[in-house]
Amino acid sequence: MTVAVLRLHLRLPSRTLKEKRAIVKSVIERLRQRFNASVAEIGELDTVSATVIGATVVSNSSRHADAQARAIAAAVEAWRLDAELVDVEIELIAV
Repeated sequence: MTVAVLRLHLRLPSRTLKEKRAIVKSVIERLRQRFNASVAEIGELDTVSATVIGATVVSNSSRHADAQARAIAAAVEAWRLDAELVDVEIELIAV
């Protein structure tokens, strides 16, 4: 079994936490629906203009897990969001 752990660092144009939450919630829901991945906001929780979103994918193939993680990152980068993808970290864990 392989677990792909993905961290997406985003810069947001929000001015309030309420605006930030709306953007983050939208990204999280789109990722959950499209990729059937486990997704949550994991960092920069109190920072208005930035966030870190974590996603995990479990597979019996390390190639598939890696491909899914890269597809998630590419989708976020391709979507016309009110957010800029600053950094992507992908880690594969063989269990």
